[in-house]
Amino acid sequence: MDLNSASGVVLQVLTQASSQDSAVLKPAEEQLKQWETQPGFYTVLLNIFTNHSLDVNVRWLAVLYFKNGIDRYWRRVAPHALSEEEKATLRAGLITNFNEPVNQIATQIAVLIAKVARLDCPKQWPELIPTLIESVKIQDDLRQHRALLTFYHVTKTLSSKRLAADRKLFQDLASEIYSFTCSLWNHHTDTFLQQICSGGETAAINSLERTLLSLKVLRKLTVHGFLEPHQNADVTGFLLAVFVRLKQFLDCSRNIGAENVCRERLEKIIILFTKVLLDFLDQHPISFIPLIQRSLEFAVSYVFTEAGDGIVFERFIVQCMSLIKMIVKEDSYIPSKNFEDSKPETINAHQIKLSFFTHQTLTEICRRLVTHYFILSDEELAMWEEDPEGFAVEETGGDSWKYSLRPCSEVLFIDIFHEYSETLTPVLLNMVDTIKGPTCVEDLNTLRIKETVYNAVGLAAYELFDCIDFDEWFQSQLLGELQVAHDRYKLLRRRVIWLIGQWISVKFKADLRPLLYEAILSLLQDPDLVVRIETATTLKLIDDFEFRTEQFLPYLETTFSLLFQLLQQVTECDSKMQVLHVLSCVIERVNMQIRPFVGCLVQYLPLLWKQSEEHNMLRCAILSTLVHLIKGLGGSSENLYPFLLPVIQLSTDVSQPPHVYLLEDGLELWLVTLENCSSVTPELLRIFHNMAALLELSSENLLICFKIINAYIFSSSSEFLQIYAANLCQAFLELLRDITNEGQVQVLKVVENVLKVNPAVGPQMFQALLPPVFRGIIEGEKYPVVMSTYLGILGRVLLQNQCCFSSLLYQLSQEYNCEPDQILGNLIEMWVDRMDNITQPERRKLSALALLSLLPSANSIIQDKFCGIINVCVESLHDVMTEDPETSTYKDCMLMSHLEDPQVIEDEEPPTEQDKRKKMLALKDPVHAVSLQQFVYEKLKAQQELLGEEGFRSLMETVDTEIVTQLQEFLKGF
Repeated sequence: MDLNSASGVVLQVLTQASSQDSAVLKPAEEQLKQWETQPGFYTVLLNIFTNHSLDVNVRWLAVLYFKNGIDRYWRRVAPHALSEEEKATLRAGLITNFNEPVNQIATQIAVLIAKVARLDCPKQWPELIPTLIESVKIQDDLRQHRALLTFYHVTKTLSSKRLAADRKLFQDLASEIYSFTCSLWNHHTDTFLQQICSGGETAAINSLERTLLSLKVLRKLTVHGFLEPHQNADVTGFLLAVFVRLKQFLDCSRNIGAENVCRERLEKIIILFTKVLLDFLDQHPISFIPLIQRSLEFAVSYVFTEAGDGIVFERFIVQCMSLIKMIVKEDSYIPSKNFEDSKPETINAHQIKLSFFTHQTLTEICRRLVTHYFILSDEELAMWEEDPEGFAVEETGGDSWKYSLRPCSEVLFIDIFHEYSETLTPVLLNMVDTIKGPTCVEDLNTLRIKETVYNAVGLAAYELFDCIDFDEWFQSQLLGELQVAHDRYKLLRRRVIWLIGQWISVKFKADLRPLLYEAILSLLQDPDLVVRIETATTLKLIDDFEFRTEQFLPYLETTFSLLFQLLQQVTECDSKMQVLHVLSCVIERVNMQIRPFVGCLVQYLPLLWKQSEEHNMLRCAILSTLVHLIKGLGGSSENLYPFLLPVIQLSTDVSQPPHVYLLEDGLELWLVTLENCSSVTPELLRIFHNMAALLELSSENLLICFKIINAYIFSSSSEFLQIYAANLCQAFLELLRDITNEGQVQVLKVVENVLKVNPAVGPQMFQALLPPVFRGIIEGEKYPVVMSTYLGILGRVLLQNQCCFSSLLYQLSQEYNCEPDQILGNLIEMWVDRMDNITQPERRKLSALALLSLLPSANSIIQDKFCGIINVCVESLHDVMTEDPETSTYKDCMLMSHLEDPQVIEDEEPPTEQDKRKKMLALKDPVHAVSLQQFVYEKLKAQQELLGEEGFRSLMETVDTEIVTQLQEFLKGF
């Protein structure tokens, strides 16, 4: 690209590309895409975005195209890579002048310089860092700021490289520039503090921005620039200075009004100071040991004493709590159980913590956490009143809630209580004693304190296991609290039912559950929505632990009805998901006994599905509920098909955008629907069209796809295979070329099931898949599970379709250029040799039956392998025969009959329609229909008749005498 002539043309096209008119925009974008690989294009872009007289939008677009070009074409090995000459020109141009007047463009230029630095610095760009250092010394405010901004982005990018060589380069760089960066930071910090004191607000803001940028650079250098930072005097000096500067900035923020424009930036830099400490502790816990005492004193002072009053703000408190929590939980600071085996630095850290966390300090932290930080604020109580459902959603873990003060204080409480439970248990028990008995509903403050103590007891449930008689407490106080109907008492009703949910898996007598279910029924009718939602959530926790169906059944109808009403009442997506999850759990627990009560839910779900078109996560919850509903309804679920089948169709169609969210649950629903259908309807059969694309994905969902295919085979074998066998066979051939051994086994199991269900036509339908199986056996497949499945398929073909077996022998003999009998001999030899690969008793019996089916035979190859065949038979007889001690006779334990009633095991799910189909199929399967003992006898008798007494005796002499003795023992009585 000729630079002189191209600049104007590129500028014009960039102008068009920044147009709002798509008719102008689209051709311009296409033209720019064609120019991306043209030599000189990026030099033209550089000239455009560094020309401050041009339109800002055009310059912005030029920067973006330049930045994208670095990602695609800067590496030497990239297709259409930039030439070294052009890259050298661009590198020089990028750092010629740090005078970009537009903030957004300046940031983009800094980012793209950092991208180039990641690839080229320091080897191809040794002048970058020295140039930046010189530029940040310039007195010109704009140039200094832009250079410092670039310095930060370059440092940030280089620090993120993780290869050992790159880390070493960054460490070398950090050693060279650390002292200078510290001086720079101190200079800008001092300047800011002087300016803010003298009232120069504009100048102070500029200095504060430079302080922030230089501190960001120092954070990256400190955390990632040293292997053993505690041995570097500059690093330790900086980290100690952090505490001094933090205090200065906190004091400064006290003196600045909330409306002051500096306030927001001040808080930002205060948080950055805490991030330096947190990151350093995370990356260098041993180097942090000298800072433990100072950090704890600082954090505890500002968060748990009056020192922080009027100064601290919420995010700063959260950061300080995180610092305390990390120090308490850090593994490097916790000695081994055998104290003497601990490292000296671990013992040192442990002793520092021990000396700091005195009884008095821990008591104050615990009390202040519970009575100050756990307490619901006026704003939260107002939200409860004005938007109860929004409040409930936030309380159950909304994104903003996770990082807010109360949940962070709860996490700190849990960690500290766990670590110092001996000290804190009496403190908390004392707090429990002070709140015993009823509380006046007019005393809101006492109600709030009581709520926080209950919260603490719930959070510390596992630590308090031996210290609180929860069953007695439940009966004597908590149950009474739940029955106080006053509106203000909703605070405690909600917290008490939550508290019970926390203790249910810790210590709660099963005999008390009916009392609790009665209370839950009452609370599900509470006038307050927050209480109802919390109660529903608690019911799910109760169902999760030692659930007894017979205890719950008297309450099932009313509970289900109230939960359904709650599902209709809530409007937030998260709330509906939560209630649906509880309903699903109830259905799952009681299974078929839910049938009389689900009519209302069945009618409502189609409407909810339609309303949730834009809410895929809610649709996931609906799919999950349908899974449990279908299991509960069993064969009756076919009444849902007009709604259910289109849902499965949409959820499993990879051409539909929602499949990204719905596929996993949709596949499970598809499988459960098949397992519970009495027969496959034409509509259900048509959904299988979706499977071809799913198999092509080869994703983590392949396993359930194979289960679905097997379900179709068991449910509608003939019709299904007639329509889909050819495509399925082709898809399997494609899969087998590039699939793991485990995946290969799943494919082969499908083939095995086809042969089991359809022994007559199955081999023809999957003809193309059988030669690779036979080849795998002959060539000695190394992976045992694959070989076992190969032999299972071979056994099915040989035992149930000898015509197909003979055809395959002939085909392979042509392939290997030998006689079919030689192929047969090789198969038998490998079969006998690899019998140990087969671990399933069913397959071992199948192998014995299949090999015996070759008898009687005058074929010399088969007679040569007779010894191996008998060995396999005797092994299998050992597997399947059980001796009756009274009669001393043997019985094949795998035989099944129509008269056998399945054993009913308590809490076991009832058999699905698919289970029944498998049972009926098993009754026809030779493995379960033919006595191995009798089959061996008949085949040996036939062989004896074929060869005569003398010939048969000679044949038996090829078998080991011990094996013959065992065989005779099994055949005793025939």
